Amino acid sequence: MTQIVSAWRRFFQFDFLKWFYPGMHIKRWLALTLVGVAMMTFGLSYIVREAYLTGFTLPDFMYYVTGQFIPRYIRGVAFMTTAMGLIVFSIWKLNDSLISVLVPNRTRTESLVNTIYTQRFLRRGPKIVAIGGGTGLATLLRGLKEYTGNLTAIVTVADDGGSSGVLRRELGVPPPGDVRNCIVALADAEPLVRRLFQYRFSEGSGLAGHSFGNLFIVAMSGVVGNFEDAIRQTSRVLAVRGQIIPSTLANVTLCARTEDMRTIEGESQIVPSTTNGDGPPDRISEIYLLPENAPAHPDAVRAILEADLIVLGPGSLYTSVLPNLLVEGIRRSVIASSAPKTYICNVATQYGETDGFSVGAHLLTLEEKLGKNVISSVLVNDNLADVIPKAPRSHPVSLDGEPNNRIRLITADVVSEENRYHHDSTKLAQAVMRIYYDRDQVAPLAVEREEDLVGALDS
Repeated sequence: MTQIVSAWRRFFQFDFLKWFYPGMHIKRWLALTLVGVAMMTFGLSYIVREAYLTGFTLPDFMYYVTGQFIPRYIRGVAFMTTAMGLIVFSIWKLNDSLISVLVPNRTRTESLVNTIYTQRFLRRGPKIVAIGGGTGLATLLRGLKEYTGNLTAIVTVADDGGSSGVLRRELGVPPPGDVRNCIVALADAEPLVRRLFQYRFSEGSGLAGHSFGNLFIVAMSGVVGNFEDAIRQTSRVLAVRGQIIPSTLANVTLCARTEDMRTIEGESQIVPSTTNGDGPPDRISEIYLLPENAPAHPDAVRAILEADLIVLGPGSLYTSVLPNLLVEGIRRSVIASSAPKTYICNVATQYGETDGFSVGAHLLTLEEKLGKNVISSVLVNDNLADVIPKAPRSHPVSLDGEPNNRIRLITADVVSEENRYHHDSTKLAQAVMRIYYDRDQVAPLAVEREEDLVGALDS
């Protein structure tokens, strides 16, 4: 009895009104159910009426059960109200039972209507494409998944260090590390499953240093036959909101050239090479991919062209964001897309990559690859501190004046208070969604026609 009273209290909270919101796909079926019950009631009334006319006598206790001592109008309203309550309550509990099986990760404190409303709402959310890699991209996705289910993460595959590098060299698969981070960030799985995917073995011959998630994705590649399907199936297992696509499936190597004309091969070698010695880090003058003509993933190109908003970053400028744009098909599709393009500037400089970089220097580096008038806005953190804990060689990215007239400057508090070297996923997602809703303030800046991208899609 206590459970029934508690359920009714929750049922008649403000959430009850959500059942009647547009797009819930509930009202039509509830109305059809009521029509069916009404027709059954009419049929039953005809049978009872005929029974009375033919002289059928009901037991005496039915006089009290049917409330014949109450006026008929009051009796009718009472029966209709009770019937309506029982119908709605039974449908609600039936759906709750079904959803608890189909959506086992729903918390028991979350109401049924909120679960349905969230799923319907996310499906109607904007198509947002996030381009990058590393922890920055995962942080962004973790926040954005609460606003839309139409997310596409385009991830670099240039990583050649750590567990990803070992698996890449020994098994010939694309590096799974950044893909794993994105899957965990977008997953609706239980927290324990997410922790499992991020678990890193600390000992064991051949296992030390490997992440369980990396091994899982590589094993899935062997089961389903290729890396693409492995990402899809792993995403399905972990109930991922959105999709994760490598920028290219080619076996690419990220290379850098410093200002003193030294060449560095391998993403994992760039920062150690620029910071070698006691002096200041060597500045990177150029980065490029080998081979240079790596084909873009067709699904990535298609997602960019269909996007409502394209987000570059956050993440390591030279080793996470730019490697995607070095794939020609990705670069050209970003330029051609009519969607607003937003760059999320890092909250801090990165030792060995962007030492001393201001917001303008970050933008200038991006424009060297994309060209002018492509990026429509830049999001900059305005919650600054002189010292960044845990990163003594990094400093807050400064804003040295306004960007050029075609780029809209947006400042917001997007830094994580726990680690001021990183963004906060909730703050960052809120700022990005404000940019999306204010997108009409910035005119689209597509400078390459979409039909010119046939080569990118076919490559």
